[in-house]
Amino acid sequence: MAKNVVVVGAQWGDEGKGKIVDWLTEKVAGVVRFNGGHNAGHTLVINGKKTILRLIPSGIMHATSVCYLGNGVVVSPEAFFREVDELIAVGVPNVEKRLRVSGNAALIMPYHVALDHAREAAAGDKKIGTTGRGIGPAYEDKIARRTVRVADLFDADRFAERVREVMKYHNFVLEKYLGAEPLDPEAVITQMLSYADRLRPMVCDVSAALHAEMDAGKQFLFEGAQGSMLDIDHGTYPYVTSSNTVAGAVCAGAGVGPNKINYVLGITKAYCTRVGEGPFPTELFDADGEWLANKGNEFGAVTGRPRRCGWFDGAALRRAVQINGLQGLAIMKLDVLDGMKTVKLGVGYTYKGEKLDLMPCGADHLAGCEPIYEEFPGWTESTFGVTKWEDLPESARAYLTRLSEVAGCPIAVVSTGPDREHTILHFNPFAD
Repeated sequence: MAKNVVVVGAQWGDEGKGKIVDWLTEKVAGVVRFNGGHNAGHTLVINGKKTILRLIPSGIMHATSVCYLGNGVVVSPEAFFREVDELIAVGVPNVEKRLRVSGNAALIMPYHVALDHAREAAAGDKKIGTTGRGIGPAYEDKIARRTVRVADLFDADRFAERVREVMKYHNFVLEKYLGAEPLDPEAVITQMLSYADRLRPMVCDVSAALHAEMDAGKQFLFEGAQGSMLDIDHGTYPYVTSSNTVAGAVCAGAGVGPNKINYVLGITKAYCTRVGEGPFPTELFDADGEWLANKGNEFGAVTGRPRRCGWFDGAALRRAVQINGLQGLAIMKLDVLDGMKTVKLGVGYTYKGEKLDLMPCGADHLAGCEPIYEEFPGWTESTFGVTKWEDLPESARAYLTRLSEVAGCPIAVVSTGPDREHTILHFNPFAD
C-alpha cells in the first residue's frame, strides 16, 4: 500500500532534515516543500560531496524524483534560479524538468528584502534575528491579501499594476517610518518579469498534480522547513519564523487532506542548537558547548552564522511530539558526542519552583525556565559511520533509549555521520 510520509524538524531548525529526506527519496515518486522560503538550508553529503539546498526539496539529487514547491512556500525567483543553476553546474540531471511550482505561491519581492533589513536595523537590541531574506514581510503581505503570486507573473500588465499599488504602501513604510531608501517600482517590475518565461513551464496546480499521482498509487515525502519550536503559533514567540512549521501545515501548504498523511517523522539532533535570538534553556557557554559547536560544525548552511549549542532538551521534544503527532524520531549527529566524559539529557524544567515536563509556549515563560538534567557516562568508542544499533556503544544506546522515553516517541532512525550511508534504520517509515 502506498504511504505518504512527512518529515519535520522537532527542534529549532538545522536538525538535518535534508539528509533524511534525501535518504528516503528513493522510496517515493516525489518530494514536496509546503512552507518557508530560501531561509531554510539543507546540507546533503553524498559520496563525500556536499550540496547545500535552500528552496528546492532535497529529493532533487535523485535523478527520477519530481520536486514540488507548494502554495505554502514563499518563492524568490532570483534565489530559486540561482539554486537551479548551481545544481545544473554540478551535473544534477534534468533539474528544470523535475521541478513543479504552485501558481498560488507568494512571491518574495525586492521590497520584502528591503523591509526585512530595515526593520532589523531599526529594532537594534530587540531584533528577532532573521536571515534578512524577506520571508516575514512576504508572509505578511500574503495574510494582508496584498501579495503578488507566482501566477501573476504571466499577466505583465496586471502584475505591474499590482506592484505599483502595493509599493506605494511599502515605500511609505521604508522611507517615512523606517528611515530607509525607497525602491523604484519600475525597476522591481522589470526585474521580476524577467523570470517569467523561464519559470512558466514549471508552474502548475500542485494540489491537483499530487492527488492525480496519489490516485495512481504513488507515494510522496513532504519536507518541512525550519523546526517545530520556530512555528508561528506553537514556537517561542516572537522569536519564531513566519509560517507554520508543524506537520499539520502540510494540508494547507500543499493542498492535501489529513487522510493523505500516513506517517510523521521528527528530526532531532542528539543535542540542541539554535540560530538567532530567543530563549534556549539548555544552552551551554562552557567547554562542552564549544565541543558541540566545533565537532558538530555548527554554522548555518545558508547564513554561515554560528549556532548556539546546548544539551538535549526533552521537554521541548515532548512538545514537538505532541503538536506534530510524531510517530518516529530520527536522531542526528550522535557521533558529535563521541569522546565526551559525561552527556546530559534535559528531562524537564523548574519554573518559579514548579516542575514542568512540557516546554511552555512563548518566549517570556520559557526564558524563566531552568533545565532539569539526567547525567549519562560518555563513550570513548567511535559511533561514526555505524550502521547497526547493536554496534553502538552500550552508553550510547542507554542515552538514546532514555531520550526516546522522555520524548514519548520511538526512534526510527539514527544518523552517525553526514553521508547517506552513515545511518541506522530502526524502523522504516514506509513499512506497512
